[in-house]
Amino acid sequence: MGAALIVLAAGYGATAGWLLPRAVYRLSVAPGEPWREGCPRGHRVRGWLGAARCPVPAAAGRAPHRYGRRAAPLAALVGALCAVLGAAVGARPEVVVFAGLAPVVVLLALVDRAVHRLPDVLTLPLAAGAVALLGAAAPLPRAGGDWRLALLGGGALGAAYLLLHLINPAGMGFGDVKLALSLGVALGWYGWGVWAAGAFLGLLYGALYGLTLLLRGSATREQAFAFGPFMAAGAFTGVLLGGFGA
Repeated sequence: MGAALIVLAAGYGATAGWLLPRAVYRLSVAPGEPWREGCPRGHRVRGWLGAARCPVPAAAGRAPHRYGRRAAPLAALVGALCAVLGAAVGARPEVVVFAGLAPVVVLLALVDRAVHRLPDVLTLPLAAGAVALLGAAAPLPRAGGDWRLALLGGGALGAAYLLLHLINPAGMGFGDVKLALSLGVALGWYGWGVWAAGAFLGLLYGALYGLTLLLRGSATREQAFAFGPFMAAGAFTGVLLGGFGA
């Protein structure tokens, strides 16, 4: 069952990752701007899911051109993440929730890295989905967590990031606060120890990255960088710890 679960999770993640490039491209716009409707050459982009490949040739006699991220690396990345989640959580009902929502978290991290923005159209449904799906998983046999703690974890992490946002709005965006809600729900599911580890590791990963930029001279102390990917990485690590320990 364990090997089959990992293969299923990897297959789902690879399929979902293959469909992400077009959504990453369309959502990667500055706040206040409409979602991208066309490729860089002005041809209309239809739909939200699929490879970032325009069916219209760039010029006569040429093949359709690509834009945005390539699908294969994203398929490999999301497939690997879901496989690791499957191995850590095992045959518990919450594995469907964590693996199912992982592609959305990856999508948010990629958009944030590109344009320093975490769109409400993703962060708020992600939080609602995490609450609802873990609530559905809680009463099922072999569930390894606590839904009440998940709710408290989401509120606590959201409140912590809200405080950081109020202290330094330039360094911590309000999108990070909304992302913290869903990540806190996932971490709180396995208890306060996992919650604290995931929250701390997210801050640690971000701090180490910022320090590396400073030491390399690639950034200044006042320069902001996308923090969402590090929040996601910290939460992912915490969920793995909770899954293995459950």
